[in-house]
Amino acid sequence: MPASPSTARAINDRLALGLLQREGPLTAGQLKELTGLSRPTVADLVERLREAGLVTVVGEYGAARRGPNARLYGLVADRAHLAALDVRTESVTVLVSDLLGTVLAEGTSRIRPGTATAPAVRQAVRLVARTAARAGDGPLHSVAVGAPGLVDPGTGELRDTSGLPAWHRSLAAALRERLPARVLTENETNLAALAELREGAAQGRGTFVLLWLGHAVGAALVLDGALRRGASGGAGEIGFLPVPGPGRLPSATGCEGGLHSLVSSAALTALAEEHAVPAPPGRGDPQEPEAAGRLRQAVTSGATAFLDETAARLAIGLAAVTAVLDPGCVVLGGEIGRAGGEALAGRVERRLRTMSPVATEVRAGALGGAAVLRGALLTARESAQDDLFTLP
Repeated sequence: MPASPSTARAINDRLALGLLQREGPLTAGQLKELTGLSRPTVADLVERLREAGLVTVVGEYGAARRGPNARLYGLVADRAHLAALDVRTESVTVLVSDLLGTVLAEGTSRIRPGTATAPAVRQAVRLVARTAARAGDGPLHSVAVGAPGLVDPGTGELRDTSGLPAWHRSLAAALRERLPARVLTENETNLAALAELREGAAQGRGTFVLLWLGHAVGAALVLDGALRRGASGGAGEIGFLPVPGPGRLPSATGCEGGLHSLVSSAALTALAEEHAVPAPPGRGDPQEPEAAGRLRQAVTSGATAFLDETAARLAIGLAAVTAVLDPGCVVLGGEIGRAGGEALAGRVERRLRTMSPVATEVRAGALGGAAVLRGALLTARESAQDDLFTLP
């Protein structure tokens, strides 16, 4: 059954807007070539998008640089501003961008351990409001929050997870109350996987597992380009995976005894000390796990014994994942995964070959800890597009 005229217009509008977002300013002729639409159809949609305030003339193109055919059309970038939050145990970092993803302002606020819920939430909300104000004119349309813990797939809210500050669960509601914006919450590892898929090490891989290596351990599963969260949002809680080595089993309220006990930052830092791998000189980034700095030192100095043992520990957990899911590719994400680089990824891949009949490529994450913010920004942008790119 052919699409109705209104449906066809909506499809063409979204196609053109997506091209303008990805490719930058384009002439009507370039839009015609890229979309395959007729010249009159392109002329109509450009006029429609201009009237809606989504597209404007941003310059001219070509040798002559004059006349209607030379006009360059681009998205009105400040039609909407977007915010991305990386919520950690003791800090909140926020980026505000325009509709094209250009970062306009950013800020970080440390939240001291033991801070009560209400003051911690006020501090985080003030940070977002101040950063949005510094970004300048443009309404804040969508806010994406990346946080550790389980996100209920039905409500989109953080579940009560043992060991995480209570203010994490109150933040999204406070943002909705204070800001005239759409607020979305997603697990930090899922956002990192989205960023590595679109902009990082997993480009070209529609199916893969991202193993997040930071202060804690998590995983995200992408199948055919889509995140899989599980029935309760708990897919990827790999820190609870029982493994040989810790000498005890994890419980429903704590992952000690699971894979977390082998490859968390604290566990790998202790392993580095056993192998006499020093901490990096200087203070470094206070938010970066210590194990990341130790891994960089190990790669630089050629501390092969430490790298081999780290790879062996990672392979124990990944062998179970690959045996069940057969993802074909694993990305070692987070600050620790990026710090280990190809030296660690190659060792993990070789170790996996000895433990599993399933062939699995292992790649080092390209974005490190920044992947959470990048994934949140992509999520906020998609939310804004769903609203703004649909004309009445």
